[in-house]
Amino acid sequence: MDELLVITGMSGAGRSEAAKHLEDLGWFVIDNLPLSLFDKVVELGQSGARPTRRLALVVGPSTDHEDLVARLVEMRQSSQRVRVLFLDASTPVLVTRYGSTRRRHPLDDGRGGVAEVIERERQILEGLKAAADLVIDTTDLTVHQLKTRVVDAFSEGDESPRMRITLTTFGFKYGLPLDVDVVLDVRFLPNPHWDERLRPLTGLDAPVRGFVLGQPLAEAFLDRLTPLLEVVLPAYAAEGKSYLNVAIGCTGGRHRSVAIAEEVAAWMRERGLEPGVVHRDLTRSSH
Repeated sequence: MDELLVITGMSGAGRSEAAKHLEDLGWFVIDNLPLSLFDKVVELGQSGARPTRRLALVVGPSTDHEDLVARLVEMRQSSQRVRVLFLDASTPVLVTRYGSTRRRHPLDDGRGGVAEVIERERQILEGLKAAADLVIDTTDLTVHQLKTRVVDAFSEGDESPRMRITLTTFGFKYGLPLDVDVVLDVRFLPNPHWDERLRPLTGLDAPVRGFVLGQPLAEAFLDRLTPLLEVVLPAYAAEGKSYLNVAIGCTGGRHRSVAIAEEVAAWMRERGLEPGVVHRDLTRSSH
């Protein structure tokens, strides 16, 4: 078996949807696998008559996740390629999803409302989330955007894939993204929002980019940020990190953060890196 992927996360956050996209990529997927069968299935995948090259196991909520975390650590130490994908979403969105589907939460035992059950599940999964290689927050993702994230992360690549870098822009007024490793705040830069000619535009438009990047503060910031990235990116990769999500935020997530992220992405491409760029709040109203 070349690779084992464990898919887990909050119920209602998109585990089964991610599994379908992995099947389309050629992975052998087993959904809703009881943890009691985990070792047996892995053994069969490795030593069966036809060993499975890329095996993905979808693990639902359980009280035995500490045992699974320990098992994953053990497998990684044995040099097996094991990755963990954790699907997350905000509690209000999960409550809404359960309300629209009229399904019961798998941990619902009749004590408390749906929100309380979700928070209980979140506590149970803390250790597994901490062990995850990649966390995808589906709070604001459409099914098509989730597919893009999964395909980008798990499509067939070379045998020694490099660390995948994603730059995510966001507006602080809409909340921090859940699935990021590093957060950069560029609200110290002059805001194009207050220029009526620039307000309807975004950081993808040349006038806004010229305004933002033409500021002495922006130049000083980038002059210090890029040497820092030259130090930390190889260090993250050397530590075995498969994914690095760098979030860049401004007030609304439409102007300053977008312009800075595009500049950082261009700098990375000049050095042979291929970062993904996600502008989370770009299409929100500027008013």
